[in-house]
Amino acid sequence: MLHHAPYRLRNVIPLVLVGCLAFLLVPLTMTAVASAQESPESATLDDYPLDSVSREVKPTGRVKCPKVELVRYRGDVIRYHKPVKVFVGFKDRLKKFEKVVEEVAIEVYGRAPRRIRHIGTYNCRRIGGYPTFISEHGLGNGIDIAGFDFGRLPRGEELPEGVSKRLKRSFKVRMLKHWDGKGRNAIHSRFLKTLARRLIARDDIFRVLLGPSYPGHKDHFHFDCSPWRIVEVFEADER
Repeated sequence: MLHHAPYRLRNVIPLVLVGCLAFLLVPLTMTAVASAQESPESATLDDYPLDSVSREVKPTGRVKCPKVELVRYRGDVIRYHKPVKVFVGFKDRLKKFEKVVEEVAIEVYGRAPRRIRHIGTYNCRRIGGYPTFISEHGLGNGIDIAGFDFGRLPRGEELPEGVSKRLKRSFKVRMLKHWDGKGRNAIHSRFLKTLARRLIARDDIFRVLLGPSYPGHKDHFHFDCSPWRIVEVFEADER
């Protein structure tokens, strides 16, 4: 699974030159990198406990990830389908994320999902294709979100105006199937894209937000709190 590189500057360096210039970009320091896509130019990064932790590792051999305080977290506002293992400070960001999910889901479907489906949190490894940097997953500082599971509409509750009555039943929303959903699935696309835009607009939850516009992320969002800002979720005609 491919994940972001800290020095990826899409739309700043022509893609055709990336391969040739990669060796020049590696030494860049781990400073905040403003996204060339959705992030406001004036965006600044708040203090975060892992900002000073080095992400650099030897390009070969067994990866040794920095020791950080990891916790097992099930979800407070909305539960994850199975507990996540994350850095203790990242847990607070996940709580904020869950609140945004709840807010958007109630707007679109009239209730929050029962479960958030993830496909990875802590995993001590390098970034795919960038052997001198560990993934934020190696710090328990990232999560991959594949979708959401909704239960039946609670008795006595009403669907938002215009929503099909079929959505009173339980259903699942998945990135791969519904991001560009049409027809009866258009509402799920609206939910996912509204959620993404709401998260991008926040500067106190995630710093890196990757989605379908980033290679290898058609089936999930990747969110983390790297010491830089990168947002690559929407294609150019969707921004």
